[in-house]
Amino acid sequence: MKLERKVYDYGECEICGTPMEERKIKQDFWIRGELIVVEDVPAGVCPKCGEKVVKADVGQWIIKMIQDSELIAKAPRISVPSIKFDVEELKY
Repeated sequence: MKLERKVYDYGECEICGTPMEERKIKQDFWIRGELIVVEDVPAGVCPKCGEKVVKADVGQWIIKMIQDSELIAKAPRISVPSIKFDVEELKY
């Protein structure tokens, strides 16, 4: 017997009124100058404007995760490009 997973109803987007869709997202946080990325976060995402919301219990789990220094120390590291905003350098 297969159990059916109940999909949470995130309601309508607060920005544009479009029904939200459940997706897994990456959520990033800057903590003491360090970028922390939490992957596979279940969230409601607006297919029209991109607004994202998470349920309260998911938010509480994320808080626990990003406060866990051991978990962060063991996590794989990623490299991201970093460019400086300089209007004088742009020649468009």
